[in-house]
Amino acid sequence: MGVEGCTKCIKYMLFFFNFIFWLAGCVILGVSLWLRHDNKTSSLLELTYEGTEAPTTFYISIYILIAVGAVMMFVGFLGCYGAIQESQCLLGTFFACLVILFACEVAAGIWGFMHKDKISKELITFYDSVYDRGNLLTTDSEQRQAATAVLKVFHETLNCCGKGSIISGATMWFSDTCPQDKKTSDVISLSSNCHAKIKELFSEKIYLIGIAALVVAIIMIFEMIFSMVLCCGIRNSPVY
Repeated sequence: MGVEGCTKCIKYMLFFFNFIFWLAGCVILGVSLWLRHDNKTSSLLELTYEGTEAPTTFYISIYILIAVGAVMMFVGFLGCYGAIQESQCLLGTFFACLVILFACEVAAGIWGFMHKDKISKELITFYDSVYDRGNLLTTDSEQRQAATAVLKVFHETLNCCGKGSIISGATMWFSDTCPQDKKTSDVISLSSNCHAKIKELFSEKIYLIGIAALVVAIIMIFEMIFSMVLCCGIRNSPVY
């Protein structure tokens, strides 16, 4: 015979929240893998030009999320099993894992907020470096062709062209890489700003990650409360 009454209700509530937590881990793992292999981000972050690679800060964040999702799945399973078995040892281990995960999530949230614009700035810097180097090169050079190939990936992926200034198509060496709907006659307009498109792309991704992290943090708080209450209930139960 195990715990009874209100404590038994908390037992099943903890099992339910742990199942949700396990599902959240599956979702985070799935979303992280999707972000890692998303065509837009992958096509941009895998570019190289004259030995210079696109910034990898975004991928580092994704790899951390993949690890977090896998750990959450394990911890969620541990909590479910500990609740059903009414094991103080498993529940204590589960609570300790939750505290560590919660502290890591808060630290990652603070770091992410402080560096939320870093990823887009790094990619904009890479785009500008390719753009500026292409302007300095001779018309028939292999380096300019390489620069044109890199910029074409940016322009086709983000449906943009240029750095945001109005440029005459007659003097613009990369005009063939720009989407046709971004060119009015022989002029590239301000509305086709690639800087804004890069910021928009990663802002959407970071916003999605932020929502997921907030939901998981709320679930973790409830789980820590329920696991401690259940652990105390098991300890005070006359059966034990």
